[in-house]
Amino acid sequence: MPESTENKAMSSAAKQLSNRRLPPLSATGSSGNKSGGSHGRSTPPGGGGTSIPTLSDSISTEQVTSYLDENPDFLENYVLSNVKQDQLERWVIRGAHKITNHRETNGLDNEVSSGDKTNSLSNWKFCVHSDKKKMLQELTREIHRHPNKPQVLSELTNCVASAISADGFNLYLVDECGNDIYYFKPNSNNTKSSSVCTRKIGPGSTLAAYVAYTKQTVCVDDVLGDERFPEGVAVGGGIAKSVLAQPIIESSGSVVGVVELYRTIQGKSFAAEDEEIVSRYIVWATVAVYYAEMYHTMTKQRKLNDFLLAVTRSVFQDIVSMDTVIMKIMNFAQRLTNADRASLFLVDYKTNELYARIFDVGDGQGLQKVDGTVHKEIRFPMDKGIAGHVASTGETTNILDAYKDDRFNRDVDRQTGYTTKTILCMPIYIRGCIIGVVQMVNKLNGVFTKSDEEAFETFAVYCGLALHHAKLYDKIRRSEQKNKVALEVLSYHARCSEEEVTECINMQTPEKIPGLTTFEFSPWSVEDTRKPVYVLYMFKDLFKTIRFDLEYLMRFTLTVRKNYRNVPYHNWIHAFSVAHSMYTLIKSTNNTFTPLESLSLFVACLCHDLDHRGKTNSFMVKSDTPLAAIYSTSTMEHHHFNQTVTILQHEGHNIFNHLTSQEYKEVLGNIKKFILATDLALFFGNKARLKELADKKEFVWNKEEHRSMLAAHCMTAADLCSMYKPWQLTEKLAKIIMEEFWLQGDEEKEQGIEPIAMMDRDKADQLPQSQVGFIVGICLPCYELLANILPETHPMVMGASSNLKKWKELAEKQGAEKETQSEA
Repeated sequence: MPESTENKAMSSAAKQLSNRRLPPLSATGSSGNKSGGSHGRSTPPGGGGTSIPTLSDSISTEQVTSYLDENPDFLENYVLSNVKQDQLERWVIRGAHKITNHRETNGLDNEVSSGDKTNSLSNWKFCVHSDKKKMLQELTREIHRHPNKPQVLSELTNCVASAISADGFNLYLVDECGNDIYYFKPNSNNTKSSSVCTRKIGPGSTLAAYVAYTKQTVCVDDVLGDERFPEGVAVGGGIAKSVLAQPIIESSGSVVGVVELYRTIQGKSFAAEDEEIVSRYIVWATVAVYYAEMYHTMTKQRKLNDFLLAVTRSVFQDIVSMDTVIMKIMNFAQRLTNADRASLFLVDYKTNELYARIFDVGDGQGLQKVDGTVHKEIRFPMDKGIAGHVASTGETTNILDAYKDDRFNRDVDRQTGYTTKTILCMPIYIRGCIIGVVQMVNKLNGVFTKSDEEAFETFAVYCGLALHHAKLYDKIRRSEQKNKVALEVLSYHARCSEEEVTECINMQTPEKIPGLTTFEFSPWSVEDTRKPVYVLYMFKDLFKTIRFDLEYLMRFTLTVRKNYRNVPYHNWIHAFSVAHSMYTLIKSTNNTFTPLESLSLFVACLCHDLDHRGKTNSFMVKSDTPLAAIYSTSTMEHHHFNQTVTILQHEGHNIFNHLTSQEYKEVLGNIKKFILATDLALFFGNKARLKELADKKEFVWNKEEHRSMLAAHCMTAADLCSMYKPWQLTEKLAKIIMEEFWLQGDEEKEQGIEPIAMMDRDKADQLPQSQVGFIVGICLPCYELLANILPETHPMVMGASSNLKKWKELAEKQGAEKETQSEA
């Protein structure tokens, strides 16, 4: 870079080291011979220019001394040209010791000479060799006391300022991101956020920011008014005039800080000798910083190891549940990174979703379950948000400003009033597979750093192990609950006897049953002993092309019958009626379900309420039953399917033994899907999607997804078959199902729970109104949508509409009677 009248030449630290030589001395002689050059130096012997006087052989020592005193330029040029550097340094060291002894003898060790402060060769060599030794010894002791980079550089800057007689100094450090430079105040908390001055690295602001940008030393006689750094000296700029700023560069080439030394208006400008002294100290400093950083890293690693040991003890000694482990991981993650909040999302690869049941609500109460009572889950797609991005890509994401990142979802902040600033989101692996994502929000003292990422990367390994073991523990616990349920079931149920099988096989199966394929047919009118025969008949009629083992089929049917409990409504008779409804639907409509889909539908109807206890899902959850511990959603429906599989696994009960492995897997998958569809909590979502297809005329039979939605809808229609039967039968069945509801309400009252009106025996007079609401809200929309796709099912709509009219009449009659009683 070219020189100006206000600026000295700038050179990099590397260049200073490669061109080390003794700097020229300023002329101090009394004669004032200053011909040629900006420093008034004469040309060395043999170089032309200034002539050298001839001396006689008889000249005395006093004359030589006097001559040299009067011609300092001659002495300087002669020494630089003819004396070797090692010899010169030996002279200076001996002279430095004499000066030091003189100062110590006269009590001047802590005083600055009041004489001329001109930077002479002796002063420079004194600093480099004598004072430097003491300073470096003191620095070494300081490093031992405070082995961290900021402290080392602070002490170094202090020593350098003393060595070159600077009136003041500043130390600036580069942040871990390498974007900003901030003023370091000794004895502070060493953080960027607490600094009184922070600037972006680059030209156009302060001198320190410019030096960090160019990686070159800058020495100026007057710091004010330079367009490269218009803000001048950031701290102490009001009194600074001559400034020397030098970057501290690591061996990797990256800048870690800037040393800024200044003299006031009364002081002299810095010279090249000062720059050389600073350069030499900084060379030593880079080595010292390297070892200080190594010591600091080892200390951090030891603390991290202690932290991870505490994590291991805490987590693995107290694996009670997955929620407990998650809460501990989130608490430790907050402590590790000093974050304000933390969240842990687990990956559900079956649905490609992230889910969480525990999170920090940010109200000072710490980590909580989603609703505080029941383990419901927050779920969202894996491709949504920052957590989704990390789960999908496996990349660690460190966001310094959340509102500048398009992936950040601002809706959460709007709803909670919380302000998200910084985010650190990292994946958790187990066996090379991402099982979760931890997201930490708002570091309390600045931004998340590379050190935070590295520390948490190690911590994440332990998180993965803890979660993996928690899952295993959860499986074991669930297995124990299943065993309890199995023992309970086995204590009540049993397989059918071989006598029952033989008796039913010997019964004559009719070749044709009149009226069986009509929607008005009453399955409740069939004798209980004949129902298995009717099931056998319907199997043969529906699946002529599929070969069944007659004995297996009868044994399966009889065992299914035996596994229904003797509850008022959800019993074997109800299962038989639902199976008949599905038989009628398949036989009488122009559907194109595949044979395996039809088979799955019929078997699902037959088994859809196996081992029903006459209680709703919500009651099972509220009562904290073992079933609710196993299945958190669709509790009874999952149990019904599990019982179906259990029966199929009994010897001589597998009616699908003729199917291939792939067909068997498909049928079981369909049966599970169709049984779960009888949960009315899932009905409304499925109906909305199917209705959209029907309204837009987009339903296509050759699409498996469309057929699956329709099949699930058919399951609900068949399950509600009592609502479209003839009025006398519908009214009778309504009272039966209400008896089952009232029994649950009676039990809830015993537990101190207030039952809903439909379950309250004391509100039995509200039966007509409740039936009207049930038909209008669920039954008719279900039947009408089904008739829209399968017009042959219109009798369902007609039957339900007719019954609705009857229920309305009863409700109006009841209302009129109540008004009459109130008037009386």
